[in-house]
Amino acid sequence: MPEFGLDERVARLEGRVDGFADRFDGLDQRMNQLDGRMDRFERRMDALDAKVDRFREELAGQIRALDQKVSTQFRWTVGIQVAVLLAVVAALAGR
Repeated sequence: MPEFGLDERVARLEGRVDGFADRFDGLDQRMNQLDGRMDRFERRMDALDAKVDRFREELAGQIRALDQKVSTQFRWTVGIQVAVLLAVVAALAGR
């Protein structure tokens, strides 16, 4: 292998370094694009999180309303059963 002079070796290394600079510029651009995509993804996830929170609050409200309605219906059912029991006991006692 022929021996290169110092100037030739330095020029060769400079050419390689210039190639790396172009690669790093491309890599920097790709990282910036990825960063932008991640920002958009994060905004979408925040919006989805807010939507899930609203749905959860709405669902909790509906469950509370349903629980109240069931409790009211249960009280009416028990009240009617007690009234019927008292009517039957009164009818049997009146004999």
